[in-house]
Amino acid sequence: MSRPPPKPEHPASGSVAMQVRTDRLQLLFHQSFLATFGSVGGALALSWLQRDLGNHEVIVPWLITLCVAGMVRLGLFWAYNRSALQYRTPARWEGVYWATLVFTAGTWGIGAFLLMSRDNLLSQAITLFFAIGMAGSAISAYSAYRSMTLVAVGLVLLPTTLWLLTEPGSEQRVLAFTTLAFSAFVVRATGDLSGALQSLLRLRRELEIEHRIASNAARTDELTGLNNLRAFREQADTMFTATRRHGLPLCALLVDIDHFKQINDTHGHAAGDRVLQAVARGLKTALREADLCGRLGGEEFAVLLAGADLHAALQVAEKLRLAVQALVVPINDTMLHVTISVGVAEAGAACTDLTTLLAQADAAMYHAKSNGRNRVHSDSTAAHGPCHTLLHEETDASRKQAGNSSTSIEVST
Repeated sequence: MSRPPPKPEHPASGSVAMQVRTDRLQLLFHQSFLATFGSVGGALALSWLQRDLGNHEVIVPWLITLCVAGMVRLGLFWAYNRSALQYRTPARWEGVYWATLVFTAGTWGIGAFLLMSRDNLLSQAITLFFAIGMAGSAISAYSAYRSMTLVAVGLVLLPTTLWLLTEPGSEQRVLAFTTLAFSAFVVRATGDLSGALQSLLRLRRELEIEHRIASNAARTDELTGLNNLRAFREQADTMFTATRRHGLPLCALLVDIDHFKQINDTHGHAAGDRVLQAVARGLKTALREADLCGRLGGEEFAVLLAGADLHAALQVAEKLRLAVQALVVPINDTMLHVTISVGVAEAGAACTDLTTLLAQADAAMYHAKSNGRNRVHSDSTAAHGPCHTLLHEETDASRKQAGNSSTSIEVST
């Protein structure tokens, strides 16, 4: 047997990685929305508690700056959610999000430090308590991006913690080392959380792609890469219904490889497989992307042409015949020439089902084979049945291109 076409490869890691990055970005915008309000709310609460303990002159400019930063971030969220899905890419949004995060977290950390009293241990403890709380909220808000979590935690805690470390008092040292212990926990926890999250997102994407590949494989003829019978019938039923609803013409082509049994008997089934693959390639090359093509089984193929009347369908059928006739299939030391017979039928206004249309095309195809093969045939049954065809004469150009008198477009009445 000849080697079948290669199966779809496992999705490229780069493609999956980009999809995971996009998923992380979406999760970031979803999870961190409330953090915008939390930063302002936490600053308000800290300012109220420090009104008699800390440097109250810092309160107003600090809160104003945080409110402005919050409004900018809300505008960013609004723009992201209003954008089309294809524009929600990491390249477009990650950089600007980083800028708003660094500014907001830095403002919070420096403002809290400036607000804290240098002489009051209670003020220092309250400030550190709120800073640790803000840092803790960053773990859940920015879990999709570990680097963002670490930067946010560092900017919020670093100013106060560094000052406490430089103070000689043992109480300040205890507060500082407590903060450092919390920071070490954050580093460890965010590593585990971010790793688990990325693995979960990657697994989900890979499962989606594997499911899509399996679904496509179940609907694809393995040998030729065309739609198999099941997929063709499903899509053909949809196309038939749509053209009937909108009053569009629809034609069916039944294609059969001439003398295929003789090819198998003479050259073997491996040669037959190579012929099937070559014919399938020829059909796909000659058809439009919107045309539906499938392998029905054995050496038979079917084509549906939506929006094409019989005249146009006969031209397409002749184009297919000539495309296949031009093929040369190398079989060992033999250069095998292949031809096809094509039957064409058009669905008239009274045609109510796809089966009847395909049966008319099938009958026309057998007529073409009985009349000498390597030709296109269409039966005119307008007066006798629901699926009709129109008379069509072979043009001089197609005769000349065919190259011999045995090839023609025929119409029977």
